[in-house]
This record gives sequence, structure tokens and C-alpha cells, in this order.
Amino acid sequence: MEVFKSHKVYNILEKGKIFFALSIIAFFAAIVLVFTKGLSFGIDFAGGTVVQVKYQGAAPIDDVRSRLSKNELFSKATVTPFGNEGEIVIKSPSTNSNIQNDTSDIVKKLLDGSGKFEIRKVDMVGPKVGDELRKKGLTAFLLALGVILLSVTVRYEFRFALAGVIALLHDIVITIGAISLFEIDVNLETIAAILTILGYSIHDTIIVFDRVREYVQESKENDFKQIINEAVSRTLARTMLTSLTVFFVILMLYIFGGEIMHGFSFPMLIGVLIGSYSSVFVAAQLVIWTGFDVKKYRAKMAEKQKREKEKDKLRAMYEQGRV
Repeated sequence: MEVFKSHKVYNILEKGKIFFALSIIAFFAAIVLVFTKGLSFGIDFAGGTVVQVKYQGAAPIDDVRSRLSKNELFSKATVTPFGNEGEIVIKSPSTNSNIQNDTSDIVKKLLDGSGKFEIRKVDMVGPKVGDELRKKGLTAFLLALGVILLSVTVRYEFRFALAGVIALLHDIVITIGAISLFEIDVNLETIAAILTILGYSIHDTIIVFDRVREYVQESKENDFKQIINEAVSRTLARTMLTSLTVFFVILMLYIFGGEIMHGFSFPMLIGVLIGSYSSVFVAAQLVIWTGFDVKKYRAKMAEKQKREKEKDKLRAMYEQGRV
């Protein structure tokens, strides 16, 4: 089934103005959401204790909360279902400082008599470690953006790189806004998802930029908007097929991977959709706004090719002993 005609040129920039306006609204709405509602940091960044408990049958959540409140370590703990009605997660902002008392033993004593259960996992992260992980996650994100900006500048030129990085920020901010809206815990898996989105989104954008550069060099068209429309139209089928393939794989991971995978799969679902959309409607529009000049670029490329030919000529003369 051919969704997009292979030889038809769609007026992407004209039709994309509405989508671009919606992108701006979504971008700033995400920023407001993050600053007002905030992010729910998981144990990796906030520090504390997480205990995963599985009951035979339905978990008595109210009874568990009542029992935990009697202990100082779990007095401020939250108890939530985890995947099914028989499994719960206990999250406490405190950690056990007494190494002689095992945390799992403390939980067993507190919950003794509440039903038949087993403790499946106990994780503890100190506040200093959480703060360090948070800083390293932010550093990794900023370094990735810097490397992308540098690599795209070297491959194309600064205007393309600037448009690409702004489009990436658009994707990441909206994804983080969705994480805040749906109260997904931010942990190491979430950071891994965001870094993966960076790579996926810039790859999609690079495909479009590659085709734009080809059309600038090969076409006699001087209208940059028309060149972009033609270039993006030729990549629509590829973008749609790739995005749908990745989306359905991540969707299966989200549905069947369990709640423990939601920190990775949910941001990926949002990021794949937004990244594919931005490579078509946002990045191309941003290149227009950076003031890219087709004639100047062609003159620059012609001068570059001329210098390369002169170097090849001198090299050939040198090899023949004429220099």
C-alpha cells in the first residue's frame, strides 16, 4: 500500500505552519508543567528505600500502610500497586543506616500476619549517591547535545546544526512534560530513554538534511522552500515506515514488559512520535528561519570542489615528478 506518492511533492512547509504553532504551544506547556507540577524522581536520584512485595492473592494495602507507619524507617513511605493486585511497591525517602539490621528482615517483621507474602526486591540509594547520579545524567545529556551540534556543523553547516539541536530540545522538553504529566518516576532507565531519543531523533533529522543537501546541489531550483518540500516529500514514506516499526516494538515492551519497564518504554513511545514529527514539520521550518541562502551555499560548494580539484592536480603532478 502506497500511502505517499513517490513522485508527488507535498507542500510540507505551508501545511506545517499549523503543526509548528501547536509545537510551540506544546513546548511551553511542557516547560510550565515541569516547573509547576515537577518531576517524580525515583530512588536512583532522590535516594531512599524501595521494597517490592508479592502477596498470594490481593495485597492488603491499607493494612500494610498501617503496619509500616509504626516504624521510623517507613513512617513516610508510600505503598502502591505494582502491575497486579497481588504485588506492591513500598517507597521510603529514608535508608537503613544500621548495617546490622537487614531491611528485608525489618519489612518481614512489620508485615508478619498481614498474609502470605515474599519480598522480591530491596533497593537502597543514599542521598549523596542520588545527587551524584542526577548530576551525571544531566552532564551526559549536555555532552550528547554538544557532540551532536559539533558533528552536524562539520557535516553540513552551523545553520543546519542549530536547527537540528533546537528540534532535539523540542522533542526532549515535550517528552519530559509527558513524564511529568503522567507521573512517571525519573530514574536511570528514563535517562537512558532520553539519550536514546536524542540519537533516534537526530538520525531522522539527518535523513531529511541529507536529502535537502542533495537537492540543493543537484537541483536548479533557487526557492529554498520548494527544495525542502521536495526533499521532505521524498523521505515521508521512509520516515513513516521506520517510525511505525520502532513505535510498535516499544509499544509491545510497554504493554508486556510490566511496570518496571515503564520508566524506559513510556518516554520512548512519546519520543519516537515527537521525534518523527519534528524531523518533518519542525527541523525543516527552523532551517528556513536561520536564513539559509541557496546561492551562497552553492557558491561555497563550488569553491570547495575547485580547491579539491587543484589539490588533486598538484598531487598528480607531484607523483609524476613534475613538481
